[in-house]
Amino acid sequence: MALAARSALKTWARHLPAVLGIALLFGAIFVVQREFRHLNLHDIGVALSAIPVHALVFSFVWTVLSYFILTFYDRLGTIYAGHKVSYGRVAFASFCAYSLSHNLGFAAVSGAAVRYRLYAHWGLTPLQIGKTVAFCSLTFGLGGMVLGGAILFVEPRSIPFFGEHLPKIAMYGVGVALWAIVFGYVTLSKLFGRMKIMGHDIVLPGWRMAIVQVILATVDVATTATIFFALLPDAPGLTWLIFLGVYVASYTAGLAANLPGGIGVFDTAMLFGLAPYLSPPQIVGAIFVFRLYYYIIPLFLAGSLFAGNEILLRGGGILRHFGKLAPVQAIGRWSEPDFAVTAATGAVSLCGVLMLTLGVLAPQPDFSWIDADYGALAQQAGQFVPSLIGAGLVIMAIGLSHRVNLAWGLTILLLVLGAAFAATQENRLWVSGTLILTTLLLAPFRACFYRHAQILSGPLRPSSALTLVVLGLCLFALAANQSQTQIMSNNAFWAVIMSREIPNTVRVAIAIAMLLGLSAIWLLIRPGRVRYLPWDLNARRLLREWGAEPNQNADGVVLGEAAKAAIPFRRCGRVLLGLGDPVGDQGDQISAIWRLRDLAQQEGLDAAVWYAGPSLLKVYGDLGLTALPLGTDGLPLPESDGDTPVAEQYLVCVAERDLNLLLPVLPILAKGRRLAEPATA
Repeated sequence: MALAARSALKTWARHLPAVLGIALLFGAIFVVQREFRHLNLHDIGVALSAIPVHALVFSFVWTVLSYFILTFYDRLGTIYAGHKVSYGRVAFASFCAYSLSHNLGFAAVSGAAVRYRLYAHWGLTPLQIGKTVAFCSLTFGLGGMVLGGAILFVEPRSIPFFGEHLPKIAMYGVGVALWAIVFGYVTLSKLFGRMKIMGHDIVLPGWRMAIVQVILATVDVATTATIFFALLPDAPGLTWLIFLGVYVASYTAGLAANLPGGIGVFDTAMLFGLAPYLSPPQIVGAIFVFRLYYYIIPLFLAGSLFAGNEILLRGGGILRHFGKLAPVQAIGRWSEPDFAVTAATGAVSLCGVLMLTLGVLAPQPDFSWIDADYGALAQQAGQFVPSLIGAGLVIMAIGLSHRVNLAWGLTILLLVLGAAFAATQENRLWVSGTLILTTLLLAPFRACFYRHAQILSGPLRPSSALTLVVLGLCLFALAANQSQTQIMSNNAFWAVIMSREIPNTVRVAIAIAMLLGLSAIWLLIRPGRVRYLPWDLNARRLLREWGAEPNQNADGVVLGEAAKAAIPFRRCGRVLLGLGDPVGDQGDQISAIWRLRDLAQQEGLDAAVWYAGPSLLKVYGDLGLTALPLGTDGLPLPESDGDTPVAEQYLVCVAERDLNLLLPVLPILAKGRRLAEPATA
């Protein structure tokens, strides 16, 4: 019972960042609707055209400077890790990692994946890459703490939401705490070269490097804020320091939301913090240009550079495949799976947020230019239908992040429906174009979404049938109540729920229908529960048929989605350890690895694989596992300076958490492996 409770708690903890992000997003939408309901596209366009050319040039130069400063994070990180890399290489890795992570969200994951791919090719060991990533993440946080502490002392009222409601003494206390963390870090680096925290041995940089970290991060945050500040018109009372307080607080809120680019949350916090000094259209215009400079343009540049680098690394193979396959198939086949999935998740999330907030920017669409009958139908739908499509896209983005094939198909359908609806509305062709572009970007990557949804995992179960019935009833309830919301200029479902103009019975009915409907959709599209074969004669015979000699220490066998590949596993404390690479059909091996990870998550364990070959290391890297080369005895080779030693087999695991647990177990497993080898002869 206690084990089941802990497993359930871990499951909820894994979903907590996503829940927090969605909660902050809906809170941001509510604030915009309440405080800035008169925003419209025309006024925003006027504000954009009013930004002087010299401000645009100045802001662009500061953007280049900001990304230049970020390159020194990686430069110092590789020095700290003990493997100095040339500046040209770290500049390339830094630009690609930060451009992608800024836009796609989940910065720790997406930035680390890019760095792992590049630095591993340049000879860094997995632990050295891990040290570099950790160093960069820590450096980024130090600058915010230094400036945040200073602002809380000098201009505490500039902090959005909290500055007007918390007493100054509380703000001073938070500022002292932030500075104490920075001072403590530098002091520990001076007094101790190595520390043990929660069982992990951590090597601290020297105190000189720690001071350089603090200065570098502080300058970086100040430079990034200046990009935005340069785009704002002069306003009485708005100094650079006050703006810095608004920016740091807004950026922190965006990071906490864990959404792509902090979309919605960062923007709302900036709107709220700058509202006493500037009009909403002026703020939104500056936000648009800032996102264009700091997010969108670098994303396209980094994506192109990273893709070009991948083509060079793979040599002529991609050219041969382009000759054999249709261009769309070739793109899907050769794209980095992790990058494709992360990019798709981010793009679909942005489209979902766009459809949810469409009514905030233009609450009264004009349908007079199209067919009268269709225009009347679209007029009745108002913002209600687009907001439903937006909510569906947000749920689909979660399904895409789990690589569910049904989520891919439904996302394409929702994007097309949203584009068709937006195309009927004047001045919204840009919305339609955005959705169509996202559809075209997502379509080639069907192969990356291979996991079956719950409803497609087998025969229709009673629970799935009941969920379908609930979903149908929810759709009927929404359709029945939508006609009562047409009195609102913005009748998006979330605006109806918050409005006092609508009867409480309608508001409650729509709220319950949306909650149950979205829950039902997720229950239907979520990945099916992973089942495994018990370790019996049938499992052993299956492995032998596919050319593998079973390890005598296995507990079961996980099959791929197509049941044409398998990987045996053993439970080792909190680790579900795969015993070698998958065997069987090559096209089904990757899904077997992912299903091993999914089974581990079901049981509240960490996934790992022992005796993994070099050909699948990229897949294991996508799972966030560190590859440690093995010696002839089956044990990890000791960490050493210089390039990663060449090895035929690896242990892939969450090294910082599970390596010490696995080390005593591996000799026992190696003995069982040796006992099984003579049976093959």
